[in-house]
Amino acid sequence: MSEFLEEKERPHNAVISVNESQAVDSSQEANKYLTFRVGESNFGIDLLRIKEIIEYASVCDIPMVPEHIRGVINLRGNVVPVIDLANRIGVTGDATASNRSCIIIIDVKAQDESLDIGIVVDAVNKVYEIGEEDVAHAPAFGANIRTEFIKGMGRIDRQFVVLLELAKVLDVDDLSISDIASNAGHV
Repeated sequence: MSEFLEEKERPHNAVISVNESQAVDSSQEANKYLTFRVGESNFGIDLLRIKEIIEYASVCDIPMVPEHIRGVINLRGNVVPVIDLANRIGVTGDATASNRSCIIIIDVKAQDESLDIGIVVDAVNKVYEIGEEDVAHAPAFGANIRTEFIKGMGRIDRQFVVLLELAKVLDVDDLSISDIASNAGHV
């Protein structure tokens, strides 16, 4: 499955649907992480949480929202809030989108509802299988991001990837998007 994310094989305007295009055996996929870059840092998120990956498109600004909310997009008639991940987790990154920037759409459960939230990343790398034995605890100090956002440090070859705790990073109440979410519907 990791091959489908390599830049040379992916058309520039491709939409990558993780859960719809093929049946996913959750026991097989349990330790697979999508890795991506934000600023100069590499991160990973649980593959099973990802709904799809889309090319970065224009985001509609919303007035008077926190800095970490970039705005909303129209995704097949649905309003999807978009989070600036660099700003949310406190990583220095380039605020302008490049040709490799993507929006990762994640299905978030909030108050008995399912909500799609997009996170902006600078570049999507590939999918890695990271066994539990290759995940170290989050550092107690010295990290550039809040420790509650870190699930662990995944070891890939001789490098580490910060594995994000999406339940904390995308907490709907903490993000202040519950109003956007409740008013979001079809456009």
